[in-house]
Amino acid sequence: MKKVVMVIAQEGFRDEEFLQPKEILEKNGIEVKVASSSLKEATGTLGAKVNPDLLIKDVDISEFAAVIFVGGGGSSQYWDDPIAHKLAREGLNTDKIVAAICIAPVTLARAGILKGKRATVFSSEAPQLKANGADYTAQDVERDGNIITASGPEAAREFGEELVRALLK
Repeated sequence: MKKVVMVIAQEGFRDEEFLQPKEILEKNGIEVKVASSSLKEATGTLGAKVNPDLLIKDVDISEFAAVIFVGGGGSSQYWDDPIAHKLAREGLNTDKIVAAICIAPVTLARAGILKGKRATVFSSEAPQLKANGADYTAQDVERDGNIITASGPEAAREFGEELVRALLK
């Protein structure tokens, strides 16, 4: 069974960007673990409550087929986080799927892994992707090799389906 880790903000992750892809992944036999900056109950912007399985600093990328950064306003906590950047880079360097939705692709951009790659993000953050060398496409979901990005809550289901396609290829 394939296993993925979804990284959520402690406060203010976007509920549907977590819940919809998680449901799609699990329906397709993919185990989902949740990482955050604390093991305390995390709260989504619409009220979802999630108990993280592990701390982001304890994620061993070798145990996972993908690392998925969930969006929402709180996800900006990882934009300049060296642990999140290391996780994204290690994922890409070891042939894992590295994905992010909403404003979370900024974390990937600032980690340096979107240079020269097609990517999308919530429109307000497009300048950040461009400034970090990404080819911003404004699509709902964009895949370039092992990197999958999505624009926001309305793309959550399609994002989950693209993750499944990439993981079960």
